[in-house]
Amino acid sequence: MGERRRIHSAPGDRIESRKPVLVNRYRGITRLNHWVTAACMIVLLLSGLAFFHPSLFWLTGLFGGGQTTRWLHPIVGVALFFSFLLLFLQMWRLNLPRREDVDWSLNIGEVLKGNEEKLPELGKYNAGQKLVFWAMAVLILVMIASGVMIWEQYIPLWRDYAPVLASIPARRVAVAVHATAAFLSILVFILHVYAAIWTRGTIRAMTRGTVTGGWAWRHHRKWLRELAGRADRDPAQ
Repeated sequence: MGERRRIHSAPGDRIESRKPVLVNRYRGITRLNHWVTAACMIVLLLSGLAFFHPSLFWLTGLFGGGQTTRWLHPIVGVALFFSFLLLFLQMWRLNLPRREDVDWSLNIGEVLKGNEEKLPELGKYNAGQKLVFWAMAVLILVMIASGVMIWEQYIPLWRDYAPVLASIPARRVAVAVHATAAFLSILVFILHVYAAIWTRGTIRAMTRGTVTGGWAWRHHRKWLRELAGRADRDPAQ
């Protein structure tokens, strides 16, 4: 039981005794980390689209022109990698698959109808949130690896130490892989934003760090029960 309790919550999660009841869901450092990652994604989305097709090149004007955008895009890509890495280290255990995730996924229709009381109780994240997390983890890893291969500044380095990576065929494959991973990450990003807006009360968690007790009871009841049990064992929390 001790292991199950640890896997559904993170440091800083707790219930506050006030009306309405509030539940701390994210610490300030986690929220800052999340918004830095989101900002990097938006910059990369816009600058990447500017290079994707000539008809979108006008987007470079948002960053001061083509040369500036060409310099900025890979730098922000590296920033995204390390920012998401910090999030990953904080959240990967909480996003491991659980048995209830299968039942939740098989009954996604009830979720869309708002009948979540018919579904199994969930920990801090549901299967959809876990899918977004792991999809972004894989896609960002693919983008950073393929992006470094086509980063012009490092082509001479590849020629010296890994000539296969510097070959034109390898770079063409890297460009295709990079573009495909970027396109998929945009879809995942849009899905993440839409789900946050669609599930009322979710955005508050990443702006104020708290959710209402009613929100936690409806969407993540197992997580709430754990926090309540922790508070009973240690009233100081």
